[in-house]
Amino acid sequence: MDDYVIGIDIGTGSARVGLFDLKGELKATEKRDITTWHDGPVMVEQSSENIWAAICACVRGVVSKAGIAAEQVKGIGTDATCSLVLVDASGGPIGVGLSDDANRNIIVWMDHRAASQAARINALGHDVLRYVGNRISPEMETPKLLWLKENKPEAFATAAHFFDLSDYITWRATGSLDRSICTTTCKWTYLGHERRWDESYFHKVGLSELADEGFKRIGTQIVDAGTALGTGLTATAAVEWGLNAGIPVAAGLIDAHAGGVGTVGAAGTDSATSRLAYVFGTSACTMTSTIEPAFIPGVWGPYFSAMVPGLWLNEAGQSAAGAAIDHLVMLHPAAVQAAQLAKDEKLGLTSWLAGQALSRAATASDVAYLARGLHVVPEFLGNRAPLADPDAKGLIAGLDMDQSIDNLISLYVAGVCGLGYGLRQIIETQAAHGVVISSIVVSGGAGQNAMVRQILADTTGIMVETPKTDEPVLLGAAMLGAVAGGIYSSLTEAMASMSAMGKIFDPAQGELKEWHKRRYDGFQLLQETGRKLRHANI
Repeated sequence: MDDYVIGIDIGTGSARVGLFDLKGELKATEKRDITTWHDGPVMVEQSSENIWAAICACVRGVVSKAGIAAEQVKGIGTDATCSLVLVDASGGPIGVGLSDDANRNIIVWMDHRAASQAARINALGHDVLRYVGNRISPEMETPKLLWLKENKPEAFATAAHFFDLSDYITWRATGSLDRSICTTTCKWTYLGHERRWDESYFHKVGLSELADEGFKRIGTQIVDAGTALGTGLTATAAVEWGLNAGIPVAAGLIDAHAGGVGTVGAAGTDSATSRLAYVFGTSACTMTSTIEPAFIPGVWGPYFSAMVPGLWLNEAGQSAAGAAIDHLVMLHPAAVQAAQLAKDEKLGLTSWLAGQALSRAATASDVAYLARGLHVVPEFLGNRAPLADPDAKGLIAGLDMDQSIDNLISLYVAGVCGLGYGLRQIIETQAAHGVVISSIVVSGGAGQNAMVRQILADTTGIMVETPKTDEPVLLGAAMLGAVAGGIYSSLTEAMASMSAMGKIFDPAQGELKEWHKRRYDGFQLLQETGRKLRHANI
C-alpha cells in the first residue's frame, strides 16, 4: 500500500484538508466553511469549537474520498491564520468580545480592536520592535492581549492558555503545549534567533503577568515547524478524525507561510532567497528569505527560521486583498446585476468580471487599459506594508456617473492594478534595503486567475511564477507532516522533493511598461493625498 500525508489549512473563511502522496501529488481535498462574527467595523471573532468540527469533517471526508486505509497516513501538518485563541484550564472556550458568548473565543487576525494598544506599544520604542519593522501591528497578538487585559480582565485572568490558532490545533490534536517558532516569532515577539522571550518588553508594555509566570500561558517550549509533537495523534482526536492514534503531528505554520513553504523551495532557475512568495487570498502576504537579517522599516521581521529553516524571513503584504476587491466591486451600482449574471454561469463575481475583462481586450496584458482614467488604492483595511499604517483608507479617483457593467469591469481592473502597485511598493522598499528578488511566486485562491497573474507581473515589472500544484498552502502543511513522519529528514528536503513550478508570466515591456510606471506614480500620489487629508482631520 502507498503512504500519504495530510495537510490541514485553516483560512479566514474555511477549513480545508488535502491528502498528498510522498512526491507532493494531491489525491483528494475537502472543505468546510467556518463561522465568523463581525461586531462593528473592527471586531472579528470565530469559534475554536466550530473550527475543530470543520477539521474533523474534512479529515474524515478526505480519507473517505481517497478510499485509503487510516494506517496509510504517515504524517499530519497544519497551518492556520494568525488568530488568537483563549481556552480555560479544562480546554473550554472563553469569550473574547462584547457579546459574552463563550464560544466566540477567537480574535481573528484581521480584527483591529487593539489599534490604540498597538499605537501605545509603538510609542514606547522597545528594542523588540526592531524585529517587526519598528511598528507592531494590531493584527499581532501582544496588542490584542493588552486589549483583553484592559477590556475583558476576567477573560484575561481566567485563560489558562493563549494560543495562536495553528498551535491550538496541534495542542488539541496531540496534547502538546509546544509552540511553533513561526507563530511565536512572527506574531508574539519571540526572538527566534536567540530562542527566548524578552521579559523587559512584556513588563514595559503592561503584560507583566505573562513574564512573571514564566510565559507558561503563551509557550515555554518553542520548536521548529515540522517537529513531531508529543506522542502523535491522541486517542480522542484519532476517533474524531477517523485515523489511528499515534500518527505524527507536526508543529505548524501560519497559513501564508505554509504557502511560502509549498512554493519557494521548488527546483528551478530561482532559489528560496531570490523568490518572493505572494500568498493572495482574503489578505495578501509577501515573504522573502535572506541569509543575513535585513531590517526594513514598515516590513515585519527579520524573523529567524520562521519559514525556511536557517534563513531570515521578512514578511509584508496587504491587510485586504481578495477581500478588498470583493468590497470594491460591491460598491458599484451594477454589482447586483453582474452578480446574477455570474451566478447564472456558476461563477463567483470576481471570476466572472475577470472573464468579461479578458473578452474585451486583445491580450491579458492589454486588459489593464480598461482601467484608463480610474485609479484605486484598495487599502480599505489599512496599509500593512511598507507604510505600516493601520488607519489608511481606500481611495478611488476618476469616478463618473456611468452605472454600466462595462464601468464595473473597469473598476474591477483598476482595483487589481492597485493591488499590483501596492505589491510593487513593497518590493521597491525591500530592494532599497538590500533585499532584491527576481521572481514572484503567486499562490492562494484570489491569485489563481491567469489574467490576474499577468496583471501582477505587468504592474510590478517582475516575472510571476506559479506552482504546479493548485493547492500550495495545503502542500506546505503536508510537507510538515512528511518531516514529522520521518519521510524527509528536513523541511528543506521536503520542499525540494514535493514541489515544482508551473507556468511563468513575463512582465510587459515597451509602452505598456511605461504606462504602468506612470499609473504607479499616480497610485503613490493618491495614497499620499489620502494621508494628508486624514492627518488634516477634515
